[in-house]
Amino acid sequence: RLARAESQVAANADIVIPEAPSGVPFEYTDHVRLMKDLLRLAYRADITRVFTFMMGREVSNRTYTQVGVTEGHHAVSHHQNKAEKLEMLSRIQAFHIGLFGEFVAKLDEIPDGDGSLLDNTMLLYGSNMSNSNAHDHYPLPTVTVGGGRGRLKGGQHVLCAEHTPMTNLLLTLLNKADVGAESLGDSTGTIVE
Repeated sequence: RLARAESQVAANADIVIPEAPSGVPFEYTDHVRLMKDLLRLAYRADITRVFTFMMGREVSNRTYTQVGVTEGHHAVSHHQNKAEKLEMLSRIQAFHIGLFGEFVAKLDEIPDGDGSLLDNTMLLYGSNMSNSNAHDHYPLPTVTVGGGRGRLKGGQHVLCAEHTPMTNLLLTLLNKADVGAESLGDSTGTIVE
């Protein structure tokens, strides 16, 4: 065993291993990008096929100075329909979707089978609130991205009937991933593309 390990070390002598980080990156943007790099590597290496990633904790008072927002996110989300707070909230949301867009673009650059890793992936991006000021969760802003190995049709806006349960979308995605579920929570069916 020792001889085999030594030969593997010798064969990989040109590989530079960076020093371990001292902890979570201080800058939020660096932290999100690092986590998404790890997710991309996990997908590429087929270490996982499912992940969740939360861009911001509930009741977070993180500031977003990188987009000029010095008030806490939670305080801004309770905007009371004030134009200046709505504008700050919009900047935060645009920043988040921009980071997601970077992640999607990098997935699209990675070859996988006859296409890209994005072509063989299904991603769901959204929020838990429609109107955070009123704690209203309908209608949820949601987007699905990726080709799902040819099972997702892109470039479309699917408008569902009023108050269609979010679980209908989740059930649809599960079935496109061959889970074969008949229902999920309060689902009433699947979404037709």
